[in-house]
Amino acid sequence: MGDTAITVLVVDGHQTFAELLGVALRGQPELRYVGHARTGQEALTLVGELRPDVVLLDPELSDADGIAIAELMKHRYPDTRVVILTASNEAALVGRATAAGAAGFLTKNGPLGDVLNAVHTAHGGGMTVSTDILARLLRSTSPVAGPRPGGLTAREHEVLELMAAGLDPRAIARRLGISVHTCRGHVKALLGKLGAHSQLEAVAVARQRGLVQ
Repeated sequence: MGDTAITVLVVDGHQTFAELLGVALRGQPELRYVGHARTGQEALTLVGELRPDVVLLDPELSDADGIAIAELMKHRYPDTRVVILTASNEAALVGRATAAGAAGFLTKNGPLGDVLNAVHTAHGGGMTVSTDILARLLRSTSPVAGPRPGGLTAREHEVLELMAAGLDPRAIARRLGISVHTCRGHVKALLGKLGAHSQLEAVAVARQRGLVQ
């Protein structure tokens, strides 16, 4: 383990789960477990002090809405990536998490390998969503929901393909050689054309309409 290890902070009010996850993270040579916060306030304090690369966060905290905490983290510490790790698999929670800038959404009952993969993907600029949650989201998204796209531009198609590959706007902007502001404009246009409220929902709708593989 060297300076290149990905630093990870766990935020979870369930002591036993957090400790087990901490043990698992310590066993990964390419990761460095830096601590555990039990509340939203403690999480914000520790992120400010430790500046971890990735935060694994349970949205159901005793003192705060975890999604709101994730949004605050992204605003204050944009280099820290937040992965939501929850007992819930509600599609609405996924939408809120992606809108807050989360870099992943996993259920706690999934395999440890999924969590480790999500940490690496988040650190690399991508996004991970549990397959069961994605399947539920696809089932809940009507193929005729929202307006039919009046035709996507070539650039919007490129942005959509990269969104489907799990990249966030900053990573997409780097890949396409455009500004983050311009990229967010394309994302906003895509959401409007697809009648979606989040990037994840836009990808789900686009897949149902055959716009992306």
